[in-house]
Amino acid sequence: MGFRPPQFPTNRISMTDDQRFGLSRHVTLPGPLRLDGGVLLSPVDIAYETYGTLAPDGSNAILICHALTGDQYVASDHPITGKPGWWTRMVGPGKPIDPARHFIVCANVLGSCMGSSGPATINLATGCPAAMSFPVITIRDMVRAQAMLLDHLGVGTVTLVGGSMGGMQALSWAATFPDRVTKAVVIASTARHTAQNIAFHEVGRQAIMADPNWRGGDYYGEGDPPAAGLAVARMAAHITYLSEAGLTEKFGRRLQAREAKSFGFDADFQVESYLRHQGLSFTDRFDANSYLYITRAMDYFDLAEEHGGLLANAFKGSRTRFALVSFDTDWLYPTPESRAIVHALNAAGAAVSFVELSSPFGHDAFLLDAPELNRVVDGFLRAAL
Repeated sequence: MGFRPPQFPTNRISMTDDQRFGLSRHVTLPGPLRLDGGVLLSPVDIAYETYGTLAPDGSNAILICHALTGDQYVASDHPITGKPGWWTRMVGPGKPIDPARHFIVCANVLGSCMGSSGPATINLATGCPAAMSFPVITIRDMVRAQAMLLDHLGVGTVTLVGGSMGGMQALSWAATFPDRVTKAVVIASTARHTAQNIAFHEVGRQAIMADPNWRGGDYYGEGDPPAAGLAVARMAAHITYLSEAGLTEKFGRRLQAREAKSFGFDADFQVESYLRHQGLSFTDRFDANSYLYITRAMDYFDLAEEHGGLLANAFKGSRTRFALVSFDTDWLYPTPESRAIVHALNAAGAAVSFVELSSPFGHDAFLLDAPELNRVVDGFLRAAL
């Protein structure tokens, strides 16, 4: 049947104990939130998780920003899939981001589908899901919503950590709220989307909108969602998260559960079967309209454009300490993208460190087994300001 958006109570805070060590929360903030597109959004729903305790002086807060298909369940079991959190390698007791030392917040981004305001949210005026009447959003809009959440939680200054789209949010945070960001860890990310990035996203969006079950976005309630289109979008995007060497090593041209080619269009090759599985399983936990909105937000992201065409202007006078990390096999956001940010930070006089790590996993390396990344993040977070 595909993803069905979770239902949350409105106009109040709900809290339940997580199975492990976090707290799952949902809050409706009164707003209004002025979006870059000129629309006032009110109220603003934010679903989030917290781990640890905020220090009396508020100095230990860390906001983890998730990637395109991520969510707030950074270190807690996912309520739909039952799988462990998406960054348990980095977050947890004894890990670089440790609830014993840090007050950790991870919020579902604006426009997403795990409880924050997005196309699946009920429009209070109509009583129906907003669908495509939900306003188009930007990365900076996501950041402003997160700032409202931190205000609600009593968090002043904060350390930002994010990979991929999460890194975009961390950069936008540092540019939009420079006095609130003490440190920012930006992993496998970029300061703007290239034409190639936009092109891949457009393929995914067109796959969704070409699915007859999309119905102009009004597929909530009765009928099936556009699962086939969303699965194809996920398959196309997932290729960009991997490396050619990694795919070759893992799959090569090996056949899937057969001795010879079928001379048909079933999944003859292991890599075909893998991609089909990735696509189909994705539809159980993600909303197609949210995929449209978030990819559009990423495509609109251009931090230099937001600051007079010069990236260094985004960080002028910044007192934030930055750590940039790239991976040598990442062709989605390759190392030159990170170096461009480093050069802009240097030009702005900001404090920045940079490292390129070696990994066979491509862009997804920040989510997979990368022990050196753990050491880099741990060392940077422990270093005194």
